Amino acid sequence: MRFGTEFRGWLGILRSLRVYHGDRSHHDGLTRLYQPFLSPGDLAFDIGAHVGDRIRVMRQLGARVVAIEPQPRPARLLRALFGRDSSVTILQAAVDAAPGILELRINGANPTVSTASTQMVTAAAGHESWGSEVWNETVRVEATTIDRLIVAHGEPAFIKIDVEGLEDRVLAGLSRPVRVLSFEFTTLQRDVALRSLARAGDLGYRRFNISLGETHEMVFDEPCSWEAIRDKLRDLPDAANSGDVYCFRDNGA
Repeated sequence: MRFGTEFRGWLGILRSLRVYHGDRSHHDGLTRLYQPFLSPGDLAFDIGAHVGDRIRVMRQLGARVVAIEPQPRPARLLRALFGRDSSVTILQAAVDAAPGILELRINGANPTVSTASTQMVTAAAGHESWGSEVWNETVRVEATTIDRLIVAHGEPAFIKIDVEGLEDRVLAGLSRPVRVLSFEFTTLQRDVALRSLARAGDLGYRRFNISLGETHEMVFDEPCSWEAIRDKLRDLPDAANSGDVYCFRDNGA
């Protein structure tokens, strides 16, 4: 039974490697998207690093990276891929509003949607686009906060957050804005997206943009207001599925 679970879990990791590392256009699109945010020597936090495609791009742009990934298999893979790079720090941990222990539900076949949000699992059940997802493993993981990461590693120029339904809680553990921040959203949980956006506004972010799915292109030609992004999140069709909100302290990077 355990062997079968491990086998399926690593098959899921191989699938993620093919999707996120095997497509040159994916890499090139991410590079164009991140280039305005990072200069050589900058520090970036990759929260929810998964199989490390964002780490790869951040490093090629010359940034130092602190990568946080709670899942055991992806964390092991990240150590194999980047463990010899002195400019990459890999932490097997979760990030939350406060330090503690989280129960992480792992989707072995599709590890990119593994989550510590029971609300996400409940919302997915029976949903047309999500109903086939199965979270078949549970592990307990230690959680830290962004503020603690900053104390330990320094203030980053860019933070990317992709934590499958816990984005609002992760942002609650940040007490001041960094230069640029992104958080993932899903149309499955618009409430989480709107709470995350509200928190970003409270932190002092004033200009915003959106990239849908894995297009790596901004929806708006220029960063726009909090209200415009709120309305866009509300009006997106369910079929849009997911994307990332980019938050800037001023008019953009």
